[in-house]
Amino acid sequence: MNLRANWNYPTSVRFGAGRIAELPEAVRAAGMTRPLFVTDPNLAGLPMTRDALASLAAAGIPATLFSDIRPNPVESNIRAGVAAFAGHDGVVAFGGGSALDAGKLIAFMAGQSRPIWDFEDIGDNWKRADGVIAPVVAVPTTAGTGSEVGRAGVVTDETTHTKKIIFHPDMMPKIALCDPTLTVGMPPLITAGTGMDAFAHCLEAYCGTAYHPMADGIAVEGIRLVKENLARAVADGRDLEARANMMAAAAMGATAFQKALGAIHALSHPVGALYDTHHGLTNAVFAPYVLVFNRKAIEDKIKRLAAYIGLRPSFRAFLDWVLALRAEIGVPHTLGGLNVGDDKIDLIVTMAPNDPTAGGNPVPLDKRAARTIFRRALEGRV
Repeated sequence: MNLRANWNYPTSVRFGAGRIAELPEAVRAAGMTRPLFVTDPNLAGLPMTRDALASLAAAGIPATLFSDIRPNPVESNIRAGVAAFAGHDGVVAFGGGSALDAGKLIAFMAGQSRPIWDFEDIGDNWKRADGVIAPVVAVPTTAGTGSEVGRAGVVTDETTHTKKIIFHPDMMPKIALCDPTLTVGMPPLITAGTGMDAFAHCLEAYCGTAYHPMADGIAVEGIRLVKENLARAVADGRDLEARANMMAAAAMGATAFQKALGAIHALSHPVGALYDTHHGLTNAVFAPYVLVFNRKAIEDKIKRLAAYIGLRPSFRAFLDWVLALRAEIGVPHTLGGLNVGDDKIDLIVTMAPNDPTAGGNPVPLDKRAARTIFRRALEGRV
């Protein structure tokens, strides 16, 4: 094993119920006086968004609302946001993963002269950045992506229907305000999908082959929090303790996956780009099929993980728990439950091995492997 690596850890996190009240102070601490407030169309008209904007206005911080963002953001959304950024000095990114990613990308691209695709997370592309990166304060309203502590954003190239990861170390928000009360209104299915996204981040980070024991420790504790809290949060959206623990698990997953992601994400990204499915739910559908595909490479790790989270220390016990959790919280067992068929299978199995997350899978993911996993997820064969 190569015991040589570079490790980074996240932004300043202000965590706890009621911390949204600190938004004006956090904006000032990040060096902003005129932020662009980036959120999605569904959140734009909700009371929590109006309250956040009102708190900034009351503190003498004028903010402009921008919400032209699709559920899976596309490059044109980022261009529109950069145009709206004129006259502003930072971004408040408010919402789920789409709004947080878009907010970070707007803050990044507002200072760049090159096209966004020049900064895809390949090699040292990030070193091409030649402009000032505006500060970001991130306020998650879901508990899934962990984008509030991440250094990248996902955006779809509409010309190729490909999701791409744009990376720069300075895209990391200056401050994350993690207030679980903002997630109380999430519907059960969105709670399930975002929670399973956090689970997938932790699981794939833990199973990756790179040397990062710090990420491993964060990932296994994140999975324990998912095990003990996700079903509770789905069953009772006002269970603030469960909501808080899931918000922590989401940030932990995004912190851990600097180590690796894998085939769950490599397959979910093209499916999401082509069918516009919910990212977390897509991850949730693929998870057990990828687990089984990777079994020979990860069985010992999964046994240790199973023991840590209170299961019988076996691969089968862990897999059975994943299947039972999905069923309990309403995740479809097959891709058909997401209205995904086999009409684009050839394109998907070509795209998946080229996704930047594919290289982190503990078993090489080629077209044949991608087809095998995709077929099993279509047919429900675990």
